This record gives sequence, structure tokens and C-alpha cells, in this order.
Amino acid sequence: MNDTCRALALLLGYPDARLRGLLPQLGDFFAADRSLGAAVREGLTALVAGLRHGDPYEVEADYVDCFDRGRGTSLLLFEHVHGDSRERGQAMIDLLATYESAGLRLAPGQLPDHLPVALEFASTQPPKVAREFLGEMAQVLNQLYGALLARRSRYAAAIAAVLELAGERVRHVPLPPEEPLDEAWAEPPAFDGCSTRGQARPDGAQPIHFVR
Repeated sequence: MNDTCRALALLLGYPDARLRGLLPQLGDFFAADRSLGAAVREGLTALVAGLRHGDPYEVEADYVDCFDRGRGTSLLLFEHVHGDSRERGQAMIDLLATYESAGLRLAPGQLPDHLPVALEFASTQPPKVAREFLGEMAQVLNQLYGALLARRSRYAAAIAAVLELAGERVRHVPLPPEEPLDEAWAEPPAFDGCSTRGQARPDGAQPIHFVR
């Protein structure tokens, strides 16, 4: 299980020249890995083949478009749970403490809720601990799997593999329509209210909410 977690962490990383150089070995590993079901192994083989034989620029652009341009398919797990709320910061601190207590130190720029980082941590743990750790992410992983499936992305096979390692059933979770990235980052018109979220126009009624 540990080697499989490490291999999936690599496979879900940015497909740069280093990763492309490892794809032949990853393909051989997944083909022989009996900790995963036949359907998942077939999906991983197709993913590896697509990364290996695709145009490098298109492969890299597809990765960015898939994982960096929308919350629904983000590999940052707490994005799915907390979004940009204050709770995400505390959750990140708690997860980082878990890593550090096990002797895992993150490189500069790495975020603890990045799925490849979580898989690297799982690869250092006894199988039972690793399975329980990954199982805690099952709901988020199923949401991510459904979002990737909706995009017809071969990366869905990698998420299905993580769920199998966790001993969880792969389920398709219906997702609400995601707001387009341009709208999510849109600036409000000048003098037309302070925010695009819940703020009235200057000539409109503004509800007041009392908070205890």
C-alpha cells in the first residue's frame, strides 16, 4: 500500500519533464499492482499512456486547466470543505502538526492539504493508519472524482485508486454547477455596492442580519 500511495502522489503531480521521465516505471508498477482492482488499474494505465504520449505542452496545459482553474476539481482538499473561510487556516495548522509529529517536513511552498502531499504522508504510515487517514477524506474524494468524471478527465482513475486504498466505495456524487472563474473573481462596478456577494446597490434595500 505504501508504494502505491507514493506512486499515486507522483502521478498527481505537475507533469513536468521529471515526471514524464518516470512514467514508464509508473506504468509498469500500476500494471503489476494487485492492491488495486482491475478496472482501476486499467484506468491508471490509460492515464499514464495519455501523459506519456501526449504533447508535453498540451499535457501541462490540461493539468493546469483541470486542477488550478476551479474549486470543484482542486487537489487542495480543504478548498472543498472550507473554501476561503477562516476555518481552513486552522485545519491546515492541525494537518501540518499531524505531519510534523510523524517526522514529515514540507518543502517551501507545499500546502498540507494538497492531495499528493497527503498521499506522501500516507506512504510513510503503517497500512492501517494510512487507510484510516485516507478514509477521512472519502467524501471530498468522491466529490472530486465526480467533478473529474464530469470533465471526462482520465485523472478520475487516480482518485478512484485513492478511494480503493482507503477501503471506500467509489460513488458518483452529484455536484452543483460551479460558478465560472471569471465571475468568481469579478470586481463590482464603481459606486455600485461594496461587493458582488450579498451587498445591495446604493438605491436598493439592504437586509440587516443580527449575529449573537
